Amino acid sequence: MLRALLPSATLGAAHIPGELSPDCGKPQQLNRVVGGEDSVDAQWPWIVSILKNGSHHCAGSLLTNRWVVTAAHCFKSSVDKPSLFSVLLGAWQLENPGLRSQRVGIAWVLPHPKYSWKEGTRADIALVRLEHSIQFSERILPICLPDSSVRLPPNTDCWIAGWGSIRDGVPLPRPQTLQKLKVPIIDSEVCKRLYWRGAGQEAITEDMLCAGYLEGERDACLGDSGGPLMCQMGDSWLLTGIISWGEGCAERNRPGVYTSLLAHRPWVQRIVQGVQLRGRLADRGDTRSS
Repeated sequence: MLRALLPSATLGAAHIPGELSPDCGKPQQLNRVVGGEDSVDAQWPWIVSILKNGSHHCAGSLLTNRWVVTAAHCFKSSVDKPSLFSVLLGAWQLENPGLRSQRVGIAWVLPHPKYSWKEGTRADIALVRLEHSIQFSERILPICLPDSSVRLPPNTDCWIAGWGSIRDGVPLPRPQTLQKLKVPIIDSEVCKRLYWRGAGQEAITEDMLCAGYLEGERDACLGDSGGPLMCQMGDSWLLTGIISWGEGCAERNRPGVYTSLLAHRPWVQRIVQGVQLRGRLADRGDTRSS
């Protein structure tokens, strides 16, 4: 297992003013997920821990200084009780979040209107409005959303990260260091066959992505829900999916299933002002839109 841990003292201390929106998808650092490895401090500065009654419950991704995106199923039976939840930003180890982390309450949760509150159904995405704007820093930065030019062919290498269980029923051990795992995109037709439930019961819908390993061993698990599937395009990281569901953790022929941001970006854009987009465009001078 490769462990590349940077002491926090090596991180640049440059402060990014909270009222300015820094470039999305660009960690400012100096240059458990099943089968994963420790991430580096501030490697994924948009990942947040969504706490329920003070304990880690799900993950999410920071889009702007007021909005987080996550999985709708994280709020099943609690969507009208935002006071149960808070968001921890800028943490690397949950047990030692550090002085530069920020914890903020949730004002309200907006699940996708087409989500049906059943496990493994389409539109498993929710937007979380924070109680107040957060301050950006090298540990707290937004991630980009993919624009309409982005395509994810099979075998594209992307990454997931989270603080979830390291195996079914085995929580991430203390100090609960953020885990990361490289996962290749799986062809959607292959995934549909793996999760085939019979005629008229398609499990993999058009707004889902599959990623991972057909042999199992490495996967997202309980507690990783809502966290990002991240793909690097040029020098920016794009949020291409949200950890949604799967059968078991790291089971053979049961790869992870993700809610596709390629499918749901228009809905997010309608609601979240200031979300930044990036894409794979021919002219590098025109890779920004918002």
